[in-house]
Amino acid sequence: MLQRIQTIYLVISILVMGALYMWFPVVRDLAGVLVIERSEPLVFGLIFVSIALTIISILSFKKRQLQFVLNRLTIILNFVLLGVFVYRSLTLSGETWVSEKGIGVLFPIISIVFLVLANKAIKRDEDLVKSVDRLR
Repeated sequence: MLQRIQTIYLVISILVMGALYMWFPVVRDLAGVLVIERSEPLVFGLIFVSIALTIISILSFKKRQLQFVLNRLTIILNFVLLGVFVYRSLTLSGETWVSEKGIGVLFPIISIVFLVLANKAIKRDEDLVKSVDRLR
């Protein structure tokens, strides 16, 4: 059902990823060369697909196994997004302003934490349903 705790965790994950897109800065190095931009196709695509899969997961509340799989896929996408951020910031030569604006790298980690919490709640619900079915 939509009023379960996993729905709250999934909504928080959507809000975190939306905040990542809205407030993620355009990172430039000291020479003014663009390093990471939020409208870059790879970053935008990963954020958009992550949000879309989480919304689909919320709407498929009757199919707990599908919800579990979609959340795992979203976790993998968030790890890929985190890898893109870290790769881009580590492959720069010279001094950059990434350390000042690096808070955006933490948003996928926060989203992953809430997705894992949602998966734990989904697993708990699935175990509860299986135990009730065993008693019948």
